[in-house]
Amino acid sequence: MSVATETPARRPARRRWGAPVLFLLPAAVLFVAFLAIPICYAVWLSFRGMRVTGGGPFGVRQETWVGLDNYVAAFADPELLAGFGRLAIYGVIAVPLTLGLALTFALLLDLPRVRGARFSRTAIFIPYAVPGVVATLLWGFLYLPSTSPGNWILERVGLPGIDALHGPMLFPAIANIAIWGGVGFNMIILYTSLRGIPADVYEAARLDGASEWDIAFRIKIPLVGPALVLTGLFALIGTLQVYGEPTTLRPMTSEISQTWVPLMLIYRDAFTRDDLSLAAASSVALALGTLVVSLVLLRVTQKRSFGES
Repeated sequence: MSVATETPARRPARRRWGAPVLFLLPAAVLFVAFLAIPICYAVWLSFRGMRVTGGGPFGVRQETWVGLDNYVAAFADPELLAGFGRLAIYGVIAVPLTLGLALTFALLLDLPRVRGARFSRTAIFIPYAVPGVVATLLWGFLYLPSTSPGNWILERVGLPGIDALHGPMLFPAIANIAIWGGVGFNMIILYTSLRGIPADVYEAARLDGASEWDIAFRIKIPLVGPALVLTGLFALIGTLQVYGEPTTLRPMTSEISQTWVPLMLIYRDAFTRDDLSLAAASSVALALGTLVVSLVLLRVTQKRSFGES
């Protein structure tokens, strides 16, 4: 009797598992085909290299196992370290300003009885929808002294023009493109998190005499801490993957070299020098570094949140 009652109960459970697996199968196939397999191939390729083998004056150049030689060569390249240094300067400018502006806009849009909230959200988000290459070209022509409307105005009033693609203005100019395009995306995440806070919390704070300034700094910002961590992680990963902006601006200035950031160095090694193994080693090292930095950031923020609670 117990066997007869257990058998019908097991069949619906199997049916419930069938639908999720069926829906997840296409995503799993795409993940394996276009992400997992290329990553494994890159790791395998990073331990390979072209070496001349055979005796006599004419050897045979063939691919062979070289161990950690590619990683040693990658980290011994001064251009790679210089590229990370430029990324650090770029990140110091871009990440705080992107998160700060996104949080400021989100707090302003979350104010009670704010006018034009829908239009403002759309206007702030629209730059994110512009492709990065197109945005870089637009800003590049705005930066060039010969086509810049700002320089035209300065010349008409008798002031010297500004060359944003040379000298100390280069890093802020490149970071500005990322800030312009990334603020809207991060603002939407933070604004959505703010809208998820119960209104009773704000009402109780106002009954206690708290101003909107106090509510923003003592209630809203602490409660959107997880969203800030998420957006900060996105901004950090985006900083380590900078490639499109300096590559697109490179024909407009002589100060952006072929190896200005690590991804440009990897591209040069792979497609200019035809050294795919060295490029794979640099890519794996960059990916592992990004993973380690992300885990450390999450670990530190989790410890702080648990400590405060």
